Amino acid sequence: MFIRRFFLFFFLSVFFSVNASAQTSDSDAAGLGIAEIMLSQAEGGRSVGAIPGLPALTVTTGPDGSEDYSVTLQILMFMTMLTFLPAMLMMMTSFTRIIIVFSILRQALGLQQSPSNQILIGLSLFLTLFIMSPVLEDINKGALQPYINEEITSIQALKLAEKPLKKFMLANTRETDIDLFFRIGEIAAVASPEDIPLTVLMPAFVTSELKTAFQIGFIIFIPFLVIDIVVASVLMAMGMMMLSPLIISLPFKIMLFVLVDGWALIIGTLAASYGI
Repeated sequence: MFIRRFFLFFFLSVFFSVNASAQTSDSDAAGLGIAEIMLSQAEGGRSVGAIPGLPALTVTTGPDGSEDYSVTLQILMFMTMLTFLPAMLMMMTSFTRIIIVFSILRQALGLQQSPSNQILIGLSLFLTLFIMSPVLEDINKGALQPYINEEITSIQALKLAEKPLKKFMLANTRETDIDLFFRIGEIAAVASPEDIPLTVLMPAFVTSELKTAFQIGFIIFIPFLVIDIVVASVLMAMGMMMLSPLIISLPFKIMLFVLVDGWALIIGTLAASYGI
């Protein structure tokens, strides 16, 4: 019995050792085959045909000295510019003035959450699109369509798109604000308004927008403030000290705003302030 078990154990050991050596040799052969294929591809693609690809990073210099970038770089720059889209919306359009006026209006009415922030922002965005539509049309005709038709380069398209925006900002920026940033930055005077750099024009435009928005908000606040004063005086005369004047004046302010068609007046005033 012992001898039979010994021979059985011996034959099993030999069998598994032979099987393992065969698998090792097969894997080595497969590895050598893959290495030979990679070597043949690296030597110039004699065994597998090389597929030409698009140039990733290329800069082409034009006859006039301008530079044009490859499509890959243009897409990269475009995706990077999308991150600055909210800042451009606030710094170069009418959005700032509109949203501030709407916020002051809600505070003047005494309403805390109605209309909500989402409604005010949505209304401001669509009103900004309406006010900026002439500028966007000029950019589309003068810069975007020629660039799509490959008539101009991307750098030329950016320069052409800058002109309508600068014209819009210059028309709504005070000269005193522009002079302020020229003095702060110690920048030399320019020959014409079109030569003002964007680094000066953008903060000056936002400063003017803030000033104009607060001026409009002050005018909006006056009639509602008068209602609050009248209601507070009547309550004090009646000896109702514990009753909040805001609770009594809120319906009267809402009624006044609805009777004079306040939303149409506010929106019409904002559009008229930009010459539309």
